[in-house]
Amino acid sequence: MVAVLQRRVGRTGWLLVFYGVISILFGLSALVWPGSTVVALAWAFGVMSLAEGIVSVFALFNREVAVSRGWLVLYAVASIVFGLLAIWHPVAVVSVLLLFLAAWLIVAGVYRIVFAIRVRKEIEGEWMIALSGVLAIVLGLMFVAYPATGLLTIAIWIGVAALIYGILQLVAGVRLQRLKSLR
Repeated sequence: MVAVLQRRVGRTGWLLVFYGVISILFGLSALVWPGSTVVALAWAFGVMSLAEGIVSVFALFNREVAVSRGWLVLYAVASIVFGLLAIWHPVAVVSVLLLFLAAWLIVAGVYRIVFAIRVRKEIEGEWMIALSGVLAIVLGLMFVAYPATGLLTIAIWIGVAALIYGILQLVAGVRLQRLKSLR
């Protein structure tokens, strides 16, 4: 049983190494060119959204769909419109998405502060919840006040996350390859 598991796991080691290298390269490019990364991500989301919309249009001709045709039409149209906008004007779409993120951060921050006040007698360390709320509000307001900086910051966060993910994948892949060679 262990030999079968080692053989199966060992086969995926090279794939994890490949994913790790791709992720590391993406992370480094996001850190070096954050502006281009944001535009590229918006464009990629636009392509995916456009594909979803086109597939949904074809699904309209299927007799057995899981949702009503009205919802499917709405989804298809929204996906196609968003996709085309993101492809033609990726910076504008990203700016709008950043404003949605800012609004969410502000609402989430207020919620965390209210929650911390309400549970202050039941838990210890509620000040940390309130502090996270304050920080979320500050970040949301900064995104509204300085959207270009906010976009670059998000690209850098994505780059750092991709870099960490890539390193972890690479390490896991190398370990799996070593496990394969031990048998």
